[in-house]
Amino acid sequence: MPRHIPQTTSISLEPHQVIIKPLVTEKGMHRSTRCNAYAFEINRLATKSDVKRAVEELFEVKVLKVNTQNRKGKPRRTKMRAGHTKDWKKAIVTLDAEHRIELF
Repeated sequence: MPRHIPQTTSISLEPHQVIIKPLVTEKGMHRSTRCNAYAFEINRLATKSDVKRAVEELFEVKVLKVNTQNRKGKPRRTKMRAGHTKDWKKAIVTLDAEHRIELF
């Protein structure tokens, strides 16, 4: 009997499809000045290597490390209807010491 062999489908995303938006928060600004790390909302299909390639191409910097988080949506309510916000993915990108990203 043949075994089921899962097929890996690699979806190649363009750099502008990987990064949705930068996350500008107090914690993020503190992290960028102290640790030279920046946070982005990214496509849920993107991998760490996709994020590294996208940041290096779009911002012309050297990326040392990428950490990702899958974030759950929050419950929300409008009048009598209950729902929740969408799930999203977050990436924290640490850059080389001599590189910076100017978000403003």
